[in-house]
Amino acid sequence: MNQEQLVPPIDQRIRLISSAPLPARRSYAYRFIYRLFAFTGGFILVVGGLVLAFFVYDASTYREDLTFTDISVSEEALSPRIGGPKNLPIAEALVDDDDCPGNTRSKNKPKLVVLGSGWGSVALLKQLNLDNYHVTVVSPVNYFLFTPMLPSGTVGTLELRSLVEPIRRIVQRVQGHFLRAEAVDVELSERLLEVAQTDASGRKSHFYLPYDKLVVGVGKLNTTSYLLGSVAHATRGDYKPSWCERASANDDELEQVAAELFDLLNEDLGRAFPKLLRNEVSVHVIQSRGHILNTYDEALSKYAENKFAHDQVEVLTNSRVKEVRPDKILFTQKDEKGETVVKELPMGFCLWSTGVSQTDFCKRIAEKLEVQTNKHALETDPHLRLNGAPLGSVYAIGDCSTVQNNVADHLVSFLRTLAYEKGKDPEKMHITFKEWRAVAQRVKKRFPQASDHLRRLDRLFEQYDRDKSGTLDFGELHELLLQIDSKLTSLPATAQRAHQQGQYLAKKLNKLAQAAPGMVANEVAYGDLDDAVYRAFEYRHLGSLAYVGNSAVFDLGGMNFSGGLLAVYLWRSVYFAQSVSFRTRVLLAMDWTKRAMFGRDLMNF
Repeated sequence: MNQEQLVPPIDQRIRLISSAPLPARRSYAYRFIYRLFAFTGGFILVVGGLVLAFFVYDASTYREDLTFTDISVSEEALSPRIGGPKNLPIAEALVDDDDCPGNTRSKNKPKLVVLGSGWGSVALLKQLNLDNYHVTVVSPVNYFLFTPMLPSGTVGTLELRSLVEPIRRIVQRVQGHFLRAEAVDVELSERLLEVAQTDASGRKSHFYLPYDKLVVGVGKLNTTSYLLGSVAHATRGDYKPSWCERASANDDELEQVAAELFDLLNEDLGRAFPKLLRNEVSVHVIQSRGHILNTYDEALSKYAENKFAHDQVEVLTNSRVKEVRPDKILFTQKDEKGETVVKELPMGFCLWSTGVSQTDFCKRIAEKLEVQTNKHALETDPHLRLNGAPLGSVYAIGDCSTVQNNVADHLVSFLRTLAYEKGKDPEKMHITFKEWRAVAQRVKKRFPQASDHLRRLDRLFEQYDRDKSGTLDFGELHELLLQIDSKLTSLPATAQRAHQQGQYLAKKLNKLAQAAPGMVANEVAYGDLDDAVYRAFEYRHLGSLAYVGNSAVFDLGGMNFSGGLLAVYLWRSVYFAQSVSFRTRVLLAMDWTKRAMFGRDLMNF
């Protein structure tokens, strides 16, 4: 490039110089006032715009035009045919099947009936793909209850309506249907669910609801049969939270209620009542085991006990309630000599963590199936299919079910492929270490919960090769799998487990719906379709957290920690994120703000 081209023209190098004086510098006070007014004006414009936008949106939510019109309803919905073993009406069509184009599209889809409106059912509905199934939810209650925050609802920190979500809103996402009714019985061979519905006059009407796939998520019932004395005596005083008796189903929640109750007494009682009253009220926790938060790490349990001791919340460990009387509680403890003694505790209000039992519906199902031997829950296979029911037709999730991990009972099926290749009887085979690795892979695939116990295959092989022959015979392999069976524990009856099962089942049902056209084209109607399209369920414990009175503890497996208000804010953030909808998140934020500004409500309706 020519050097002359790099030099700018002379007129561009000349700087214009003016002899006019520079503008006078404004004073600091002037600039501060100017910026203050500018900021205030901008803030007013932004807030005013938001308020105006809200009123515009609010005005758009009102309707003056009439919403009722002629609705197309099928004759099958109005006059259902009579049939089934009990000659009941069969609801093959519903009155809202043609309410909207989405409902019309799905009415000929496979019928998916979901029982219950708890954690598992809601997680399934939120993950289910649109237009895959004709979805019907049956539940005696029309809401989902966010149970982890219930202790905060007992004392007015949160409003109860902030903890519930109308189940119809969740069902609308999949353009499904909701029946506020109770499942009574099921005819497994005919795929008919017997439902009882109560009308406005209190009369019960029974009818059948046909299904292609049935998901049982009915939870469990509370039982107070172990508690002597009058149950009515347990709710004396201003508070009578009968809903709380149903909700406090584990000791961790009960201890969180004690923490929330102490916060109410310590932070709000003195503002509205004579301060002398605070000295007349005490909080006690009666724990049957040696520590509170016994499922948490030992250090966290001791931290919670020390926090309660600092807050003068008495924790009575190794104690069992014997009787509840109108003015006191009788409980037993062991003295220094190891002898059981009866003690009493004055009581004005009692809240207990009640036990649970099977629902009548689950009992009727278990009675129909010989393989259902568990007296406490319905047994399922690792794909969450109900044992004994037609394969792939009935699933059970949540507290009402338990996953049966009988690894040793499936030994012959694990060896069948290897035996077929060698032309031998599975029960007379001797397998090498290489073949043992293949068997272990099949065990992990079918029973994912056994994976943690099959990490060192070489050690297991060496340990159970009794005769040191370098192979495992049928007896040795059976003994090995029995040992794994003994280490597998039942999955915890928690919201976390039910939520994971609901999500898993939704994903599998989506896969089955996607694979259905190919199965129909290839005339595939039998076999283990669930195993063909999706893996078995594997529970992953994500940790536990608890509120212990302006402090919180976190047990996250290998990472455990506790702390004060910062931990409380983190505890709130976790449950805020897990809340089921944007509506409940807004309500939770408003309730926490109200508590900070105005305190807890001390009213009794």
